[in-house]
Amino acid sequence: MTTPDAQSALAIPGFTHVYSGKVRDLYAPDGRDDQLLLVASDRISAFDFILDPPIPDKGAVLTQLSLWWFDQLADLVPHHVVSTDVPDVVAGRAVLVRRLEMVPVECVARAYLTGGGLREYAADGTVSGLALPEGLRDGDRFAAPLFTPSTKAPMGEHDEPMTYEEVEAEVGPELAARLRDLTTRILARGNEIAGERGILIADTKVEFGLDADGTLVLADEVLTPDSSRFWPADQWEPGHPQPSFDKEFVREWLLSPASGWDRASGKAPPRLPPEVVERTRAKYVEAYERLTGRTF
Repeated sequence: MTTPDAQSALAIPGFTHVYSGKVRDLYAPDGRDDQLLLVASDRISAFDFILDPPIPDKGAVLTQLSLWWFDQLADLVPHHVVSTDVPDVVAGRAVLVRRLEMVPVECVARAYLTGGGLREYAADGTVSGLALPEGLRDGDRFAAPLFTPSTKAPMGEHDEPMTYEEVEAEVGPELAARLRDLTTRILARGNEIAGERGILIADTKVEFGLDADGTLVLADEVLTPDSSRFWPADQWEPGHPQPSFDKEFVREWLLSPASGWDRASGKAPPRLPPEVVERTRAKYVEAYERLTGRTF
């Protein structure tokens, strides 16, 4: 597995590198403890591996799309962005954000049955402990978005589904209810907006933190191709996997005979071929342009 530090760890004057995740790197401004510089790299991950090579412009797409969505969601929940005035070396793919106490739950909402939710449903008839009607198919739409949280596992380990009762035990009933409400409302609002642009958002993961006065704040990224499944609305057809605008394309290639990778082996995936890299970049850019109406 390639470590994030192998592809990141920039020297940024006035900032100290403090952490790298699969995709994002954090830097602390020298002399203050209330802010962080959040940098979106071009790294791409799948199946808990960071893949080679990176996807050109991916970090900029994620950052600019998140900024656009933060504006669309501003009446629902405050966000963590302080400024987009950042050092030139990370311009366009970094933001200065408030330092928060992050909520220790992955907040996931699903509008359609697919992915990990589909696998749990096929085995148990539930998603995150929620009993669902019989006979649902891959790609079926739920009557309303479901809150299907998971654990926040350390890098290299798998997140595990959580029941709502487990979230209440982790963060308390009041905060659990707020997380459920905001997560499902963000996905519902996202689908209202994206639907007008020919995109369905099947599911999404959002991150929340608490600021110094206890206010719940939307953090990290929101409604991007990394954190969500985007489907072209005109091709939606329940009963089989849907075409997508997100990194599902990379997952599908890795699992195909063309990659030659045996996921069960535990070995790192092969290097992405140039055509997969280019098509992945094109899908990210198309999602950005269709949603925002802007040229990347």
